Amino acid sequence: MNTSEAVEQLRGWFTGRLPEEWFEGAPEVVVDREEVAVVGTLPVPAAAAEASGAERAGVVAGHVQRFRDDTRDRRIAIAREAEQRFGRKVSWGVECDGEREMFTTLSVPVMTRLRQPERRVLDTLVDAGVARSRSDALAWCVRLVGKNTDEWLSELRSALQHVERARAAGPRA
Repeated sequence: MNTSEAVEQLRGWFTGRLPEEWFEGAPEVVVDREEVAVVGTLPVPAAAAEASGAERAGVVAGHVQRFRDDTRDRRIAIAREAEQRFGRKVSWGVECDGEREMFTTLSVPVMTRLRQPERRVLDTLVDAGVARSRSDALAWCVRLVGKNTDEWLSELRSALQHVERARAAGPRA
């Protein structure tokens, strides 16, 4: 099974497995080698419609927290099922009124080798107080690159899907 099929299978399984009343529409399912992130859209509470900016933010934050608390046991049970079935950890989050909040995320160590110029960049970020450690500085750099190159990364991921389909359709060894 190629990566695209695995993602489709995961997305389908979660869409079918999650209670329909939890989210508006199907959840967003993002997959990498270690983790499945499931992010559903919550409806904006009616009380937020007539609230001022700060009050609206408070209503939405309370709504998100209530959902998190009320669904915790079921989310844990579903995550355990998925982890057994798919061999990846499950993270949960929601989006409500344009704000995204992740309840759980997996932090995975990644080994890298850097030459002195790259290490100096990380050390500068640490010395300037932008990051607490080289690890934090590297994560900050990756987030910055991801934020500033979203369109390019999306095109690259799309191209990789085409390559996977071509490999799957090609001759078997």
